[in-house]
Amino acid sequence: MNDSSGFGFAATIGLDWADQKHDVWLRPADGSRPEHVQVEQSAEKVHAWVAGLRARFGGGRLALGVETSRGPVISALMAYDFIVIFPVNPKALKDYRAAFCVSGAKNDRTDAQLLEEYVRLHGQKLKALEPDDVLTRKLAGLTEARRQLVDERTRVINQTHARLKMYYPLAEQLVGAQLNTVMAADFLLRWPDLESLQRERADKVRAFFYGHNSRSKKRMEARLEAIKAAQPLTSDAAIVEPSRALVSALARVLKSLHQSIGQLDRAIEQAMDAHPDAAIFRSLPGAGPALAPRLLAAFGSRRERFESAEAVAQFYGIAPVVVQSGNMEVTRMRHRCPKFGRQTFHENASWAARTEAWARQYYQGHRQRHDEHHQACRALAYKLIRIYFACWKNKTTYRSDRYEEALKKHGSPISSRLSVQPVNKIL
Repeated sequence: MNDSSGFGFAATIGLDWADQKHDVWLRPADGSRPEHVQVEQSAEKVHAWVAGLRARFGGGRLALGVETSRGPVISALMAYDFIVIFPVNPKALKDYRAAFCVSGAKNDRTDAQLLEEYVRLHGQKLKALEPDDVLTRKLAGLTEARRQLVDERTRVINQTHARLKMYYPLAEQLVGAQLNTVMAADFLLRWPDLESLQRERADKVRAFFYGHNSRSKKRMEARLEAIKAAQPLTSDAAIVEPSRALVSALARVLKSLHQSIGQLDRAIEQAMDAHPDAAIFRSLPGAGPALAPRLLAAFGSRRERFESAEAVAQFYGIAPVVVQSGNMEVTRMRHRCPKFGRQTFHENASWAARTEAWARQYYQGHRQRHDEHHQACRALAYKLIRIYFACWKNKTTYRSDRYEEALKKHGSPISSRLSVQPVNKIL
């Protein structure tokens, strides 16, 4: 293939990204006609576009110029090893644009075209964003897939809960109001209505719960009494029969989702066991088997990717954005960021506040200053990122006692409160 780009790529691409859609200018290296397309901002559309590029260019390396190194679309594209991303300084692009357009007029299409030209002509002087290694990218994909299934399970559980309230509220009472368990799905598949449950023999019901490791004798007797005394919420067949059919279908979906999430959990655990940085992220406060791999994927395997903890916090939208205009100054959350990564740090902060003494004190200090729960979690996440960055950069595990000793040494007010029992309930 003739490579007119001059530095070994099958095509050069300029991408001007936005919240709703992305303008793309693509020039193949074989000299064929350049083209302009628009890609909607959704995971499905972006990945479908990338799949088309892979098929079209046979997996050949593509150079992609973009005006920033931050944002959800960049995070998504870094998962592909055949796309080499060249971040272009916004000021450099502005000056480049001004050289050819004295009026300063601009639009998304011409910006994409200028980005492609900038990378094609000056790419050898730009620093590419290197993708993580295969194992880290695999972990990132597995954890995001797991989260999607967990979100889908939550949606199905909410549907099931709403329908049970209409005709069969006893079911939730008997499974402990926990529809997110395998036991709940099996229960609803076996007894999708009160009539079928009350026809069942007591020893069969008892054997079912024992088989799902629910063996409390007191609780078992309470269940049997509740089943015996229960009265149907409604006997209207127009409500009961459609509800029973829907709940049975939802229970089958739930059981399948439980199995799939379990399979992903095992795959994630195996990938973590093989990863050289696993010990670092498993040692972090509030991490656990679900969040440790997500934190690892958020930082990645390339230590040069982030120059500081501040860069990590800004990339994932944990650091606040200050907007100034004249005498006005507003501090707000940054929305244009990888949402899954921001959610990871937020959830980790919430768990750290439960499990780590100093983190609990820090969280409660913000709550006492009238911060909402989410504000306090973001503030704690901002502090945790600085600790995690040091551990990641230096390849050292986190030790609670060592950090608390550092707090004491530097006279932190948190240290003086560590012996005080918490006064605010977390969450």
